Amino acid sequence: MTAAVTPTGYIQHHLTNAQMCTVDGGIAFNHACADAGFWTWHIDSLLFSVGLGALFLALFYRVGKKATTGVPGKFQCLVEMVIELIDSSVKGSFHGRSSVAVAPLALTLFVWIILMNTMDLIPVDFVPEAASRILGVPYLKIVPTTDLNITFGLSLSVFALIVYYSIKIKGLSGFVKELTMQPFNHWIMIPFNFVLEFVTLIAKPISLALRLFGNMYAGELIFILIALVPWWAQSALYVPWAIFHILIVLLQAFIFMMLTVVYLSMAHEDH
Repeated sequence: MTAAVTPTGYIQHHLTNAQMCTVDGGIAFNHACADAGFWTWHIDSLLFSVGLGALFLALFYRVGKKATTGVPGKFQCLVEMVIELIDSSVKGSFHGRSSVAVAPLALTLFVWIILMNTMDLIPVDFVPEAASRILGVPYLKIVPTTDLNITFGLSLSVFALIVYYSIKIKGLSGFVKELTMQPFNHWIMIPFNFVLEFVTLIAKPISLALRLFGNMYAGELIFILIALVPWWAQSALYVPWAIFHILIVLLQAFIFMMLTVVYLSMAHEDH
């Protein structure tokens, strides 16, 4: 157990991000950021999400450079399997005019979210304790997808693409008509249609963000609770949950990716 001595304090400690903000013209951290509001940076989430994104790009770039038509290596086989999975998923779910822009986005989201989710499998005290002893960092959350800022950042980016392609394919007038003239195609029903369609539109990024966050946050909380039991019982609880959690890690990345493809496919449909 870390510096937090009570179970409640231990849980709160592990669920607290390393925060940075500006107060009175200077840089402050964590408790001093209580009144900073929106302009508080979760530097641990940013560090690990950007770092894992760079790792994804480096690994796939290396495989692309060393790809061979002969007998591929194990990692090249894995990358090719992932690409084939994304390609078949996009072809089966995306019905727009071109999937050139959607497939790379789907691949990026799928692999990036898997990498961020996989950080949940590292023992909860390992990295934070090392950072505390070596760097003097009091708080450190290493799973970016347990931070609403990250999951909403991903979902809002997808939402921006939904709106962009909706306007690009249907035109601004077509997009407005889609929000106001369906499901009831009569001018008197425009207010009702708009409320109904606007809620449906806004629910897409909210559901994407909350689904990913909720599942990963719950998984992380269970790992923290397991860390509170006596050391001799931790392995008996950690190993089965970690094995089951691998399915959650992969499934949540796949669901986020597939819903993104489906939403972008709907944005490309011209009624």
